[in-house]
Amino acid sequence: MTLLVTGTRGSADAPADRGVGPLLRAWRERRRVSQLELALRADSSARHISFVETGRSRPSEELLLRLAEHLDVPVRERNTLLVAAGYAPRYRETPLDDPALDALRSGMERLIQGYEPYPALVVDATYNVLAANRGITMLMDGLPESLLAPPLNAMRLTLHPEGLAPRIRNLPEWRGHLLAQMERQIALHRSAPLRALYEEVCAYPVTESAPGTEPAEPVAYFALPMLIEHEGRTLSFISSISTFNTPMDVTVAELAIETLLPADPATVTYLHSLMG
Repeated sequence: MTLLVTGTRGSADAPADRGVGPLLRAWRERRRVSQLELALRADSSARHISFVETGRSRPSEELLLRLAEHLDVPVRERNTLLVAAGYAPRYRETPLDDPALDALRSGMERLIQGYEPYPALVVDATYNVLAANRGITMLMDGLPESLLAPPLNAMRLTLHPEGLAPRIRNLPEWRGHLLAQMERQIALHRSAPLRALYEEVCAYPVTESAPGTEPAEPVAYFALPMLIEHEGRTLSFISSISTFNTPMDVTVAELAIETLLPADPATVTYLHSLMG
């Protein structure tokens, strides 16, 4: 069964009233790119880039978009740059329940349903769960209603001491992986809501892992697995995250599809037997 909920969108914490120059310079410095290097990439000049950053020159809309592209500025923040320069936003932010995104929603639901019996879910920029398949609901069995109330949040569910955290056998390693992932995203997106979520989950006490059954034979994992207990068995998953290529809408740009790939034969066999 797929569940679809409304999530809280991420937002940039860089105000447009700072002017486009300081915003552009902040992105360039964050990417550790010199004015000359950026100018060469965007077919401009270091002198013109300098003038834009100091407010002595107003960039054309075309140049600003080229600079944003070469600095890998997220779509939402490209709108912020455009508004700061006096232009209209270029990228729409269509609500996920808008009829215009019907095909996208149904496509994502078919995708994660087709992945069953393995867990898969769709999250937004702040890890609010927008859709999930039966593999995910299986892992959430027995969690308190307070954590399952909308908006359902994947990071909160995973790291909360009353959530999945006590069931995760390698919690310190998996927690460190998730926090590092959030840190990288905060550096990229400048999102105040994401930073608030990070500070919340980072403050959770680290609970003791649940006892479980060790694998019959050692497993040579090809990536860091999440080892999680389910009904006395230890299941092993490798996480894979997919995003949309060249999105032209803020909402679509911030969607991510996470799939949990079984990392050992015992997990494959168990999931198939569990869901028939």
